[in-house]
Amino acid sequence: MEREHDERPWGSYTVLEDAPDHKVKEIVVNPGRRLSYQRHARRAEHWFVVRGDGYVVLDDRELEVHAGDAVDIAVGVAHRIGNKGDADLVFVEVQHGDYFGEDDIVRLDDDYGRVDT
Repeated sequence: MEREHDERPWGSYTVLEDAPDHKVKEIVVNPGRRLSYQRHARRAEHWFVVRGDGYVVLDDRELEVHAGDAVDIAVGVAHRIGNKGDADLVFVEVQHGDYFGEDDIVRLDDDYGRVDT
């Protein structure tokens, strides 16, 4: 079975599982890069950092994260993760909810010009 994989300006992701009530992704964030500051209306997320050093922003509150750390993101909470190290930051994202489409992403800020209006 071929897994869904996508390259993004900040790194890449690979879908490990896609079920009706959850989705699991491995996400790689390149050094010095960060994902968009975003929120979701229909899913919560749990992030487990596997490798690297970075930071997570939850509703404008910044936390440092390292390998072994976990972060829970409730539905509707604005969030982003960034890599502040010199090697890849790798984390596993478990999405839980009733819909996992890319159109449930509302981008509030983005380094790559993908902000929603």
